[in-house]
Amino acid sequence: MNIKLSHIAVTCSAALLFTACKSNKRLSDMYNVPSIRPSAQSLNSMAPPGMVFVPAGTIIDKDVVMPMDSGMNSDTAKKTVTLSAFFMDQTEVTNKQYRTFVDWVADSVAITDYLKDEKYFLKVKALKSKAAPNFVADSTKRIDWTKVDGSTPLWKSKDPAIQSKLMNKLYTMVNGQPMLVSDLAKYSFTHLTADPGGKSKYITEYVAVLPDLKVWSKDFPNAQMEVMDNNYYTNRGYNEYPVVGVSWKQARAYTDWRSKTIHRLIGPNSLINTLNLQFSLPTEAQWKYAASKEVKPEDMDKLASVEVKEKKKKVSKAAVNFKQQEGDYGQDGGTFTLPVKSYAPNSVGVYNLLGNVSEWTLDAFSPSYQELVHDLNPVLLYDAKDTDSEVMRRKVVRGGSWKDNAALLTPSTRNYELQEVGHSYIGFRCVMAAPDIILEQSKTRKLASNK
Repeated sequence: MNIKLSHIAVTCSAALLFTACKSNKRLSDMYNVPSIRPSAQSLNSMAPPGMVFVPAGTIIDKDVVMPMDSGMNSDTAKKTVTLSAFFMDQTEVTNKQYRTFVDWVADSVAITDYLKDEKYFLKVKALKSKAAPNFVADSTKRIDWTKVDGSTPLWKSKDPAIQSKLMNKLYTMVNGQPMLVSDLAKYSFTHLTADPGGKSKYITEYVAVLPDLKVWSKDFPNAQMEVMDNNYYTNRGYNEYPVVGVSWKQARAYTDWRSKTIHRLIGPNSLINTLNLQFSLPTEAQWKYAASKEVKPEDMDKLASVEVKEKKKKVSKAAVNFKQQEGDYGQDGGTFTLPVKSYAPNSVGVYNLLGNVSEWTLDAFSPSYQELVHDLNPVLLYDAKDTDSEVMRRKVVRGGSWKDNAALLTPSTRNYELQEVGHSYIGFRCVMAAPDIILEQSKTRKLASNK
């Protein structure tokens, strides 16, 4: 008996010692502060595909100019605001990128609502117990995307068995090509919103994602725009052009989808998954801060025209895509939009914040928004219902476009459009929150010596 007790005592002592060692190691790790800090270079390398790192900074928000035909007064108040670091798309979202989103939505609808074939779904094991033998933890069917050929959208399949279930239902044939029925290709997502009283709640929205393909003719009546209507979104020759005809609601749906898909595509230890980062439309302040890296207000003349050497002569050429003067759209290199990497990027590596297409921001529009928002990461967020008044459905648009004159291509110019409307001159890009870098003064501060 004594031997057994001794053996137990020794075993317990060893276990306690081992536990104590592990505990001491954890305590030691608590105070082992790493000396490495993120830098702009390291964060740029960790940026999501197609994005660049924009370090934190301040901007003086002043002289907000409204377009002359808006009938509204300018808000000329000055306000200094600070933006924490964020990642921003180098370019506007392209037709190819947005079409991938639409195809994904259409395939989802095709599988769940029309094909209903079990081979396209993940096998979910029912979790049962003696206490609740019929209980299933999660009965929601999830699509197994490995069963879908990624080279061609499923809804465009040439398989007669698939076509018979989708043709004249999910899509119709137009000029020999399949065309989605817009109201059926809808994306559902849940997000936080605020009511007019400031109370927050989660809502689920169902957004039809197909852009307005006839937007060119709608925007320019009494002009021949059929070629643009019929080709701009669908023709592969326009793959790298900015998507247009997309409403604010559709742009937000895209950012939600992009967040979900990137978390599945990248590794679990990536910066995005570790910090649970999400894509979003840029806030008005983020957009203006990034655009301020493009050009200073006093240098707008340089933006409209730069001198380049041609055959040993200096020739003035446009540096952005805009309307040079009444009736003159082409001196900048293109009559309409241009590929998203046309011209040079700004100092942080972002293309065409000014010109090409105007861009949706996250903010609701108010002429006196500066008085309503905070001075740190400001945003005026309000999700209006479709039944709300027009004033409540306005969202901020920034940047000027291919059809605007140089006066509208400034970081301080703001405009608005209704959240459910798309135009041939409005596109968008995405942002994502990023960790801050440690500033130089924080790294070099020293204790004063007593003399």
